Amino acid sequence: MKSFLDDDFLLQTATARKLYHDFAKSMPIIDYHNHLPPQEIAIDKKFENLTQIWLYGDHYKWRAMRTNGIDESYCTGNKSDYEKFEKWAETVPYTMRNPLYHWTHLELQRYFGVKEVLNPTTAASIYKTCSDLLPTPEYSVRNLLTKMNVEALCTTDDPTDSLEYHQTIAKSGFQVKVLPTFRPDKAMNVDNTASFNEYVAKVESVSNISITTLDEYLDALKKRHDFFGQMGCKLSDHGLEQIYAEDYTDSEINGYFERLRKGETLNQTEKLKFKSAMLIYFAQWDWEKGWTQQFHIGALRNNNSRMLKTLGPDTGWDSIGDFEQGRAMAKFLNTLDTANQLAKTIIYNLNPRDNEVIATMIGNFNDGSVAGKIQFGSGWWFMDQKDGMEKQMNALSNMGLLSRFVGMLTDSRSFLSYPRHEYFRRILCNIFGNDIENGELPNDIPWIGQIIQNICYYNAKQYFQF
Repeated sequence: MKSFLDDDFLLQTATARKLYHDFAKSMPIIDYHNHLPPQEIAIDKKFENLTQIWLYGDHYKWRAMRTNGIDESYCTGNKSDYEKFEKWAETVPYTMRNPLYHWTHLELQRYFGVKEVLNPTTAASIYKTCSDLLPTPEYSVRNLLTKMNVEALCTTDDPTDSLEYHQTIAKSGFQVKVLPTFRPDKAMNVDNTASFNEYVAKVESVSNISITTLDEYLDALKKRHDFFGQMGCKLSDHGLEQIYAEDYTDSEINGYFERLRKGETLNQTEKLKFKSAMLIYFAQWDWEKGWTQQFHIGALRNNNSRMLKTLGPDTGWDSIGDFEQGRAMAKFLNTLDTANQLAKTIIYNLNPRDNEVIATMIGNFNDGSVAGKIQFGSGWWFMDQKDGMEKQMNALSNMGLLSRFVGMLTDSRSFLSYPRHEYFRRILCNIFGNDIENGELPNDIPWIGQIIQNICYYNAKQYFQF
């Protein structure tokens, strides 16, 4: 019987262990999509205790605690930091076979050297050990990043963001490259006219362009896109239920914008046409700059209206959606490809039923100009766990080239989330190791070791050109 979370965790064969320890383990990390707050990197923040760095803003943990019967006051409420931690420690033993159990103990080991299992009995000593370390210089957020061998990371930023903290970081000489990502979801969200017009006002303010027409709105957003480019941005990102690809005319979109500015509400068809047009505009700008566009599709968000009203979005009330993905995605990509304006693209799928749809879709538009130009992104959100990662990599292997995959990202708001890259790498090496030992792949360790290193690091380095 193997020990829990030992050096060979998730590595079932001798070959898998060799691939991980000799090839994958020491590769640097390029974390090309996350939600880390750049302000905390700029000021090199130190956290006062384990709750602050671990539980604040972590809706994964909140969902588990609620499911375990923990009152909301211990999740997002006004209980003390230690009381909240106690309730998390009380919940952890019930998370067995949920990835939270693995992540929790990987993070305790990798950052703090704590090898005890977290439960109510060990909670006090673990909290003290970690909370005593966190305020020290070695545990500032910059040192946490360098400790995990992070070479570059890309935050997720609204077009109206000043990027002042990215500028501060760049000037500081910090060895980790911290770059912004252009996330214009609010710029195309016309589901609520009042909110959209409030956003247009923000775009006016930051761009110094008065906006009354669609052309002026696009000029202002393009100015922000250019500014992001000047700040080193190489990627855009969109969080969508599905890619929008309705037919529209320029005159229709101009008319919709005029009506929105008058406070009118568009019907559902008009909303979809407006969003479709905006996606094309953004995609064309990305292509012009040689950026990579990312699409996170398939989340059904804000399902609990009562809790949305109480706590706001991104607090743990989202799930996998069952949207039709294939036809509109093909139409969108084809529209850009036909005009020779299709940028490098990564598509992240949240519903595993669509894995094969995405894995085959990317092959329609990989044109030989760039290795892996169109990517099936790594398991995302509910799928960034062992089963989800294996399903994504198996679909990509069967229908594309796993060897050209740009690998893992954290997609996290936590500075303690980087062991997820280790988790991914162990799973990757186990897949290849099992195939070798089953005689399904040749025992060519140097070549397969190189493929492993490419997926872990070199493919992303070549693809993004940071």
